[in-house]
Amino acid sequence: MIFEEMAHNDYEQLVFCYDEVSGLKAIICIHDTTLGPALGGARMWNYETEEEAITDVLRLAKGMTYKNAAAGLNLGGGKTVIIGDAKKDKSEAFFRSLGRYINSLGGRYITAEDVNTTVQDMDLIYQETPYVCGISESYGSGGDPSPKTALGVYMAMKRTAKEAFGDDSLKGKTVAVQGVGNVAYTMCGLLHEEGAELIVTDINQEAVDRAVEDYGATAVGLDEIYGVEADIFAPCALGGILNDDTIPQMKVKAICGSANNQLQDDVKHSEMLAEKGIVYAPDYVVNSGGVVNVADELEGYDEERAVKKVKEIYNQMDKIFTIAKEDDISTAEAADRLAESRINQIMRVRSTFSLNEKNQFKKG
Repeated sequence: MIFEEMAHNDYEQLVFCYDEVSGLKAIICIHDTTLGPALGGARMWNYETEEEAITDVLRLAKGMTYKNAAAGLNLGGGKTVIIGDAKKDKSEAFFRSLGRYINSLGGRYITAEDVNTTVQDMDLIYQETPYVCGISESYGSGGDPSPKTALGVYMAMKRTAKEAFGDDSLKGKTVAVQGVGNVAYTMCGLLHEEGAELIVTDINQEAVDRAVEDYGATAVGLDEIYGVEADIFAPCALGGILNDDTIPQMKVKAICGSANNQLQDDVKHSEMLAEKGIVYAPDYVVNSGGVVNVADELEGYDEERAVKKVKEIYNQMDKIFTIAKEDDISTAEAADRLAESRINQIMRVRSTFSLNEKNQFKKG
């Protein structure tokens, strides 16, 4: 079944990593390297079964291929999932062992931090391999990518506002924010500076209180956020929250947030949003600022250059809205089409190049 899935979705490699001494159990998936080495974070999760971990790493690695391609990066997609409890299973040996497995791939895969992994964990991996991003700033990296992710969401929201309201100003717009973690809190700061009104909710009351105190946000209950009177809804927490139950409640004109996999069903729920006249900004483009930032480390990190690249998310969103209108398709499908078109074009370029190389070799 695994090989069938890999063949059906064009996966390149699945690597199982085990180290008895440190207790490491991890799976590295390389989905596609057409555009360049596969870049994707290392996620640590207490999966109930190995099958669940395999399913997750396959899904996430493919998602990174599309994210990196749509963001205009010369990088393919990959991912690592680590099976374990982040609160008790971490150790120096644990991450250095993972670093050795990553190093054995010879640069085909580059990792970074993700859910339940930190800059400090990446520093340990860096002891064993150069193929890691998001390490400490003392090593010449960009450090925590959250602020750049937030900047990317903000730029995507401005272009989404232009699509929904006719101009990209967020001054006076009301934005309902679901989840006020590191990324969303920074995003709220940018929105507040521009003069937007904020409505927030989060399972963490401290996060809500901080947004209320610092940015004058209005707090609402967890389930209330879907039906509030607002201009833009920004999902910045859980996936699958745009579904049969929540979409009918919405009174917004646009959706743009940092959460992954927001549509419970890509086809069905993007159509439901379109029928309600809600402009949807595809999440994996909206939240690509972090990966754009860490990718800059591969060239020797320059913050000014990284910020300039992150701001290009505005133009990537422009391309998606243009494709959606010209081809009469949903924005979710348009984002996939943008990514697939870029991959296919480079695949043909490289194929032609390889053929010429072979012909020159024969002539020699």
